[in-house]
Amino acid sequence: MYPFLRPEQYKVKQPTDKYPSRISDKPVMIDRDDPVVYGKWHKESSLSEEQSAFYEKNGYLFLDQFFSPDEIIEWRQELRRLQKLYEQREAEYVIREPGGSDVRSIFAVHENNELFKQLSANPRLTAIVNHLLGSDTYIHQSRINFKPGFTGKEFYWHSDFETWHVEDGMPSMRALSCSIALEDNFHFNGPLMVVPGSHKKFVSCVGKTPDNHFKQSLRRQEYGVPDPDSLTKLVKHGGIDTIVGSAGSIVLFDCNIIHGSNSNITPLPRSNVFLVYNSVENTLTEPYSGQKPRPDYIAARSIR
Repeated sequence: MYPFLRPEQYKVKQPTDKYPSRISDKPVMIDRDDPVVYGKWHKESSLSEEQSAFYEKNGYLFLDQFFSPDEIIEWRQELRRLQKLYEQREAEYVIREPGGSDVRSIFAVHENNELFKQLSANPRLTAIVNHLLGSDTYIHQSRINFKPGFTGKEFYWHSDFETWHVEDGMPSMRALSCSIALEDNFHFNGPLMVVPGSHKKFVSCVGKTPDNHFKQSLRRQEYGVPDPDSLTKLVKHGGIDTIVGSAGSIVLFDCNIIHGSNSNITPLPRSNVFLVYNSVENTLTEPYSGQKPRPDYIAARSIR
């Protein structure tokens, strides 16, 4: 773990914007200017050489049955407890479904919940993350995503990095997400979909972001969304992979890969713990939009 640093202790001058976005009325596709796998593979690495190469090429890696059934049962019980708790209780870090009051996401679970704090520091998981990012890491963002049966809404296609760069000030593509399945993921209950290879292109989006847009975007994103022509080109080149597997599986995916998920109209829920790891060498600067930073429960501005 790392000593607490106040923002003024690690704040650095904002580097040149390598990935300008939301500044033009026309989208632009920019070649990635950062590595994908930062750590050099060796025989003691936490991933096999084939797994590391797959991640570099495709931008994601699926590991089935990474966690045990007993661990999943415990986390699922805690998830349901939190869901029931926040059905009636309001909190700034609880996001509700668009057009309704059902809980969509609970943020900052690695700080507000001891069980998920321990999960975020799992040694097997962090060893893989640190290899891919080539340094020690910290949690940039954490949340539980609920996608209940019948009513779970979609997450439209997007690159996380585009938002983290523009709205949070993340300088480079040196972060990744880990989605931990707490329910079985089938093709039909709104699983994660990714566009392989799309992480090597940055889609500069159109439109200027309104102030405090995060209050709406966490429910339904309207800015920082790739245009249809760019999405079509990326899908024609890389296709679409649908991530399915049993509870306890994880998927690690690069911060810039285009991904999304359909709504869930089946009776089968799909919930996951979502952890974002950022390199300690890639801490946030001022947002590239020039706007006020989003709250810490969405984008950590200190390393703990």
